[in-house]
Amino acid sequence: MTCDLHTHTYHSDGTDSPRELARLAKESGLSAIALTDHNTVSGLPEFLSATEEYGIIGVGGTEISTDYDGVELHIIGLFIEPEYYGAVTDFVTPMMARKARANDELVERLMKDGYVIDYERAKREAGGQINRAHIATELMRAGYVKSPEEAFGGLLRKNGKYYTVTKRIDVFETISFIKSIGGVAILAHPFLELNESELRRFLPLAKKAGLDAMEVYYSKFDEETTLLASNIAKELDILPSGGSDYHGWRKPGVAIGVGKGNLSVDFSIFEALSRKKNNFT
Repeated sequence: MTCDLHTHTYHSDGTDSPRELARLAKESGLSAIALTDHNTVSGLPEFLSATEEYGIIGVGGTEISTDYDGVELHIIGLFIEPEYYGAVTDFVTPMMARKARANDELVERLMKDGYVIDYERAKREAGGQINRAHIATELMRAGYVKSPEEAFGGLLRKNGKYYTVTKRIDVFETISFIKSIGGVAILAHPFLELNESELRRFLPLAKKAGLDAMEVYYSKFDEETTLLASNIAKELDILPSGGSDYHGWRKPGVAIGVGKGNLSVDFSIFEALSRKKNNFT
């Protein structure tokens, strides 16, 4: 029995609907799956209804973009109950408004320099939650890049000409918020943003704020990185979590449940996190 506790749909920067995600999870043989769209819970009602229909365990979640001393860290909140969807939306709304303005400015700069894209189509497909992934897709469709990855490495790269840094929510405030609504707080893909020494400095502070777990099993982690993450989690008495970070065709080569082919998150990981949630209540 396996699970996938980090996935996305078109309610953020994925390409599948919440129902399609649930169907893929069922077809892939997963016993449990979490939907963790970026900074939104709008896809959760459809997702949870579909997982119930398909007879698998669905976990409501979100992945919130946060700031830690100028570094962007992502904190996943799992086991979010419907009664708190409004609280999550209120929590992220000011940041999302700032992000929307920054994206408008980014596109204005691109268009001024001759990069003509269909921004309105990007907005429609994003359902209002537009980000650089949608803009990267339009650059690809217009023939300026061959893939969204190429756009992220070039035109849309951080600290590049067209990128605008927006103020994100403090990471410790985010962890505390997730705990206040009964969720389980997880640090996503730690080694994508922090090296080992930075991670070891961050985790004790995050644990004091309420951090429950960090992703040990992740699509981009090799065996050595997974082992290191596992050992650090054990040393600091932090639960392991894991997931594919599936985005559909927008992140090619990453499949639901198995990542790049070598990912397997045992169902016991879900059970341990579920117990943490139940201990809160």
